[in-house]
Amino acid sequence: MVTFETVMEIKILHKQGMSSRAIARELGLSRNTVKRYLQAKSEPPKYTPRPAVASLLDEYRDYIRQRIADAHPYKIPATVIAREIRDQGYRGGMTILRAFIRSLSVPQEQEPAVRFETEPGRQMQVDWGTMRNGRSPLHVFVAVPGYSRMLYIEFTDNMRYDTLETCHRNAFRFFGGVPREVLYDNMKTVGKRAARTVLTGMCYSVGSATRQGSSSPTRFIGQSAMTSRT
Repeated sequence: MVTFETVMEIKILHKQGMSSRAIARELGLSRNTVKRYLQAKSEPPKYTPRPAVASLLDEYRDYIRQRIADAHPYKIPATVIAREIRDQGYRGGMTILRAFIRSLSVPQEQEPAVRFETEPGRQMQVDWGTMRNGRSPLHVFVAVPGYSRMLYIEFTDNMRYDTLETCHRNAFRFFGGVPREVLYDNMKTVGKRAARTVLTGMCYSVGSATRQGSSSPTRFIGQSAMTSRT
């Protein structure tokens, strides 16, 4: 088979004035072959697609996708993911890892949020999410007063009820008081009446000094649409 380079050489030699016989002798071809390519219409060269080069990150892509999905809406630093996959054998660099993580974090359009505010001391919004599962789980407790919008964050390694109670105590001390209402976003832990009863008693013990003698109990409200009230 005559290569594309040989065909081009035939045409170049012909343009330089060489006869078909001389070209055939020069390139070791038959005269008929030379004539056939001189008479044929020129066609663009055909290149074989370059085979895809394997990336050091390929075998960890599914793991990274799942980690980011599990942590949503919280973001995991690339350095944390790098440490985890290096424990699994990853030997690549940070540049390709950061680029892949960015490709998974394309911002999506969100519906406009209606800001929801309450009078001071009225309400606190609480969420308890999971950032990492597995042998070393990581959860995050977030509390936001409806008026001041001040943020309290506490990381935990479990989601037991006693841990939730401790997080509440720490948040109330941080804010310097206990609100009239605590609004939750689909938290099963506070969905039980017994749990709410214990939380109410805990609020009395923590907030008695800040209530100024008020006998109104704190209400613990399950709310599935809390995320729209930011």
